[in-house]
Amino acid sequence: MTDNEHEIEQPEERVPKRVIGTPGPGTSMLGTAEAADVAAEVPGVTLQDEAKARRAEKVVALCFTITFLAGLAFIVSYVVFQVGSPEATGTSNLALGGSLTIAILGLAAGIVIWVRQIMPKYSLVQERHAMASDEPDREVVADTFVQGANESGFVKRKLLRRTLLLAAAPLGLAPVVLLRDLDNSKMPGAAFNKSLRHTVWGEKNKEGKPLKLVVEGTGQPIRAADFNSPGGILSVVPEGYEHDLTALAKATLILIKFRPEEIKSGVKQNWTHDGIVAYSKICTHVGCPAALYEQNTHHILCPCHQSTFDAADGAKVIFGPAARPLPQLPITVDEQGYLIAQRDFDVPVGPSYWERGDAEAEAREGGQA
Repeated sequence: MTDNEHEIEQPEERVPKRVIGTPGPGTSMLGTAEAADVAAEVPGVTLQDEAKARRAEKVVALCFTITFLAGLAFIVSYVVFQVGSPEATGTSNLALGGSLTIAILGLAAGIVIWVRQIMPKYSLVQERHAMASDEPDREVVADTFVQGANESGFVKRKLLRRTLLLAAAPLGLAPVVLLRDLDNSKMPGAAFNKSLRHTVWGEKNKEGKPLKLVVEGTGQPIRAADFNSPGGILSVVPEGYEHDLTALAKATLILIKFRPEEIKSGVKQNWTHDGIVAYSKICTHVGCPAALYEQNTHHILCPCHQSTFDAADGAKVIFGPAARPLPQLPITVDEQGYLIAQRDFDVPVGPSYWERGDAEAEAREGGQA
């Protein structure tokens, strides 16, 4: 055997594993004692107290751990809490929103504490030169301005100057005129508020009789006897106003048929006929059409912002941002059995801010009376 055959293979020299996020071999670590001494010698740099920094480090680590757990909770909530009903949607939104909020707050709090209680403080002074330009440059700018003013004719031609000032005068007064409309006590704001308090359901047809409820799109009047399927829903409009978009913006209804035992105390019974209830279709949040109906739960859903109303209980709000129920329209039947309006809504329809404007207008009118 040769000497090489008797040599024992030596293991390679072990190299310490590099920690993720730290500089490579041969580079200086910012957190070493040597770097700290250098930083302490720099004017304007104040190092944090090491004991306080270690306590802050633990708090930051706790915040980041909370963020990690909340992030996992968000993912789990997205998988576990499925939507499909207003109750399930509310639970899902609460779980997702709560976990995401905690995650973001934990991360933000950790970063803020890190910066304020661990990193060194710097007092920096920014040196600035004199802001004024040199005298020759200033003279050139002044001469150029005067030359431009003379060439424009603004100084020489009085007619141009005076008519320009005359033309600008009304533009300066325009904001004053526009701000006047913020006062609802003046016209046309008061007229607008007054118009929101009423719909065409309080009017009469050509024969002087109450308006019939007709099917939206076809214009066919509705007999109560024909609308006899519990759980049925129709979108209806006032007779004679099928194509009047201004009237329909406030007067469109949803008609729902209930069994007697399904109607709760929130529904005004003397405003119904044979279990048929009429509600405003205009959502009380921002005015979207609330026309999605869940037959099993009797819930009316607005697709814009998920406001949910209990149709069997006076269209009370059970979920979402809407602040008040959908107004109920008093209905009955005429001598021929057609559904008609008894009178107008007793409360304003549409978004709640309409109602607030109406209340202010009514208060002013009462004070003037």
